[in-house]
Amino acid sequence: MTEHPVKQWQTRPPDQPPIASDRVATKTWIGLVGAMLGAFMAVLDIQIVSSSLQEIEGALGATLEEGSWISTAYLVAEIVVIPLTGWLSQVFSVRRYLIGNAILFIFFSVCCAFAWNLPSMIVFRAGQGLTGGVLIPLAFTIVLTTLPPAKQPIGLALFSITATFAPSIGPTIGGWLTDNFGWQYNFYLNIIPGILLVGMVWYAIEPQPLQLNRLKGGDWGGIVAMAIGLGSLEVVLEEGNRKDWFSSPFIVRLAIIAAIFITIFLWLELTRRRPFINLRLLTQRNFGIGSVAGLALGLGLYGSVYILPLYLAQIQDYTAMQIGEVIMWSGLPQLVLIPFVPRLMKYFDVRWMAAVGFSLFAVSCFMNSHMTHDTGMHELRWSQLVRAIGQPLMILPLTSIATANIAKEQAGSASGLFNMMRNLGGSMGIAALSTLLTRREQFHSNRIGEAVSLYNPQTRQQIDQLSQILISRGAEASVAYNQAIAQIANLVRREAFIQAYNDCFYLIGFALLLTGLVLLLTKKVKAGNAGAAH
Repeated sequence: MTEHPVKQWQTRPPDQPPIASDRVATKTWIGLVGAMLGAFMAVLDIQIVSSSLQEIEGALGATLEEGSWISTAYLVAEIVVIPLTGWLSQVFSVRRYLIGNAILFIFFSVCCAFAWNLPSMIVFRAGQGLTGGVLIPLAFTIVLTTLPPAKQPIGLALFSITATFAPSIGPTIGGWLTDNFGWQYNFYLNIIPGILLVGMVWYAIEPQPLQLNRLKGGDWGGIVAMAIGLGSLEVVLEEGNRKDWFSSPFIVRLAIIAAIFITIFLWLELTRRRPFINLRLLTQRNFGIGSVAGLALGLGLYGSVYILPLYLAQIQDYTAMQIGEVIMWSGLPQLVLIPFVPRLMKYFDVRWMAAVGFSLFAVSCFMNSHMTHDTGMHELRWSQLVRAIGQPLMILPLTSIATANIAKEQAGSASGLFNMMRNLGGSMGIAALSTLLTRREQFHSNRIGEAVSLYNPQTRQQIDQLSQILISRGAEASVAYNQAIAQIANLVRREAFIQAYNDCFYLIGFALLLTGLVLLLTKKVKAGNAGAAH
């Protein structure tokens, strides 16, 4: 980026209207779009693999529980590196750090496609997470540091595409590639955008000198405590439900480690003169509330994309491609709607826009909370469209609220914290939803089972009717009777799961609705003042 327009923008008196200094050079936009490509790939890789996880597990000879580490390895590495990105980008410069990690991300993506067993896949996925996790906050940081306030809503709109559109379209792309070419192409997909990213950033972002002297005075104690604490917490969240939470000694030990080291991390960062990430930003009203809202945003974005495919696969027996076609309705419309959001922000209070966005997302979840065994693609389309309208109104105003009056030198810390909270919200949300799904299925099974009893005349009548049908098809009387009971038991379990899925959508909906109301407590933000302040 050239220094001339930014310098003019910084020295323009605040009482004068925007002048030519608010114009952004084409070269700057090229660098920004290149960075957004990286963030889009990194977010996409979280969801795109989930739609082909069964095929990957089969190819590598892994069980369902073992295969869960394919996703966990990526998420653990990503959550650890995101808070570090602001500091390391100062050490190595944004240009070098972004290009280096983009090249490594492509390398690990190709390695994943050639993985020969589960351990190699886990190692390569961790490498993807370590490098892909850098791409997300750096894109956000570049918006805050290279664009003047008047143009930042446009940059944040581009970032919102990576945050909301990528999770929505991931299952569709993953399902189509897996069905037509094989699961390996989910990883090959990163090659061409990755090369474009490297070329655009190399051309457009100005080189800066290395500051390796920062490594000597680095906050290594805080970094180690953060890595151990957040990494352990992420494993607990990802693996807890599969291992029945605290009945597992492994989960108990990790939870204790997470609690100890996260406490040490918080103490070190709040007491040291030069922490690697400035946690005091969370005490600022807008950033603190906005970051907490990011937890709910992660719950909504990742939780809904977790629960709905499970329902479609289990209850409707949809293929990966069919699931993708349903999720697509919450993704594609956003490409049309997002460009209009920066314009709306000029005329409406961004706090109310964010509240409306969260409320619309909540309404779409409440629409999904009344599903039956007949609810399929056509019935779900309308809730997905409501979600597609709400999501752009969530992320862009929310980021504007959170980053208002953040100083330019704090952009790295703000980016790391905001994106970490969103990812943590996704992990915590999925952990809560998976546990809720298990517990509520058991509850509804017991409740329905009390009504569907062998002592109930209607149940016995239904068993007799099913038995007669099976006998007419050639089954023996005793076999037909047992099969009839099994069919009714399966129906009870199916209905219990459907009600449990509905409960999960209720939880997401209420969390989003409450968050929308809380955002009204933030300070008013003008559209042209969101972002780094000077």
